[in-house]
Amino acid sequence: MADLVRIREVGLRDGLQLVKDVLPTELKLEWIEAAAGAGLPEIEVTSYVPPHVIPQFADADAVTAAALEVPGTLASALAVNLKGAERAYDLGIGKVNYVISASEMHSRANVRRTRQEAVEAFRAMAAERRSRGLEGKVALSCGIATAFGCTLQGEVAEADVLRLVAEAVEAGADEIMIADTVGYADPLRVRRLFAAVLAETGSTPVAAHFHDTRGLGLANVMAAVETGIRRFDASLGGLGGCPFAPGATGNIDTEDTVYLLETQGLSTGIDMSALLDLRSRLSDWLPNETLGGAVQKAGIPGLAESYPSLATAMA
Repeated sequence: MADLVRIREVGLRDGLQLVKDVLPTELKLEWIEAAAGAGLPEIEVTSYVPPHVIPQFADADAVTAAALEVPGTLASALAVNLKGAERAYDLGIGKVNYVISASEMHSRANVRRTRQEAVEAFRAMAAERRSRGLEGKVALSCGIATAFGCTLQGEVAEADVLRLVAEAVEAGADEIMIADTVGYADPLRVRRLFAAVLAETGSTPVAAHFHDTRGLGLANVMAAVETGIRRFDASLGGLGGCPFAPGATGNIDTEDTVYLLETQGLSTGIDMSALLDLRSRLSDWLPNETLGGAVQKAGIPGLAESYPSLATAMA
C-alpha cells in the first residue's frame, strides 16, 4: 500500500478570508459536500471571528452545523482565541485549529497580542477542552505561522519556532502545523526546519502549510515529504493569504498538490476527477478572483499505466 498523505482543504477558510465577494452559505455547503465526496479527509470549513472583522464568516455557525452532517470527512475550523474555541466546542466541531505567529511583529498585527500571550491563549483553550471532558473527542491543532520569516519583521529565528512548538505540545496540541505564511521557504530550509521540528514533537503529528508566493510551493512539499511529513494544507485554486502579512499570496493548489503526490507513488485517497469538477465550479462561483492551478488548465497527461491512481481523471 502506498504511503498515505493527508490533505486538509483550507480554501473555505484561508482561501475565502481575502475574497471580497461573500460566497453564499449554500455554495459553501456545496463546496464542502463536493470536497468530501472527492475524498478530502479534512476540510477547514470556517473561522470563528466577529462578522465585522471578516464578513465572509458571518455564517460560521450555520456552515459548521451543516458541515457536521456531511459524512466521510472531518470538519475543522479556526479559532483565534478562547471565545472562538468555546463557540467551537458548543457547536460540536471535531477539530479546532489555532495559530501562534513565530514573528512578534506579525503576532501583534494579526491578533493584537504577543507571542507569549498567544501561547497562554492556547493553554486556556486546552484547559477549557479538558474542563468539558472533550479530550479525545475534540482535537486541537496548533499552527506556527511565519515560521520561515516575516514581511513585517524579517528573519525569524529557528529557535523561536522550536520553542513555540515545544510549548504547544506541552499545552496539549494533538497536531503541530508549520506555516510558511509569506512564501519565504525554500527546499533547503524546509528540510532543515522540519527535521528539527520532528525531533521536538515526538509522536505528535506535524503538518505543513505552504504558500506559492515565489513558485516554490510544490518544491517545498517534496522537501517536506523527504523529511517524513505526510500532512499538508492546500486550497482549491490556490486561494488564500493573510490579511495582516503584506505579500502573503495564495496557498498551494489542492489539485496540483494531489497530482504531485500521486505521481510520486504516494496516496491521497482523493478522486482527482471529482476534485477537478469542483475546481471548475469554483471558477463560476468566484468570477472576480484569479485562480491558479496548472492541472486544471493543462489536464492529466494520458499515461494511465504510469499514474493508475489518476486514471479516472483522464476519462
